[in-house]
Amino acid sequence: MGDVINLRQARKAKARTDKAQQADANRAKFGRTKAQHQAEDTERTRQEAAVDAAYREDRTLE
Repeated sequence: MGDVINLRQARKAKARTDKAQQADANRAKFGRTKAQHQAEDTERTRQEAAVDAAYREDRTLE
């Protein structure tokens, strides 16, 4: 005869694995590390400074 399983526990275990797979997919699709965010911000700031330095006059609106 086969093993007796608790259907409630089996259902919850399957839900947990499905949720974990969805979380992995979302991390791959949307996730970036804090270091990646900081590197991007630093690069953006550096580029803005380079563009601002290229102007001959102050760019304030009058």
